[in-house]
Amino acid sequence: MRRAGLGEGAAAGSYGYANSGYSVYEEENERLTESLRTKVSAIKSLSIEIGTEVKNQNKMLSEMENDFDSAGGLLGATMGRLRTLSRGSQTKLLCYMMLFSLFVFFVIYWIIKLR
Repeated sequence: MRRAGLGEGAAAGSYGYANSGYSVYEEENERLTESLRTKVSAIKSLSIEIGTEVKNQNKMLSEMENDFDSAGGLLGATMGRLRTLSRGSQTKLLCYMMLFSLFVFFVIYWIIKLR
């Protein structure tokens, strides 16, 4: 806190304070205190919003982790089926692949022809 009027020129009954200078500094201190209070409340609300956002992001990340785990399980099962299929008769598989390829090429040819 700032004090004005201290020194040799002060009146005897004023206890070292000049009334007008002291009130100016008190008002300035009150104004600065109020400014600091508003800044602190703004920072507090911002930190609360950041905390809420972090909680939401963590929830979303855990949901994504669960989704990726289920997708990994699905891909593992698919790869197991492909291994089983590849161990079987190769001629049947090759015939199915050729028929599928011909079907895809005809569909693509038909789509290009219509344009």
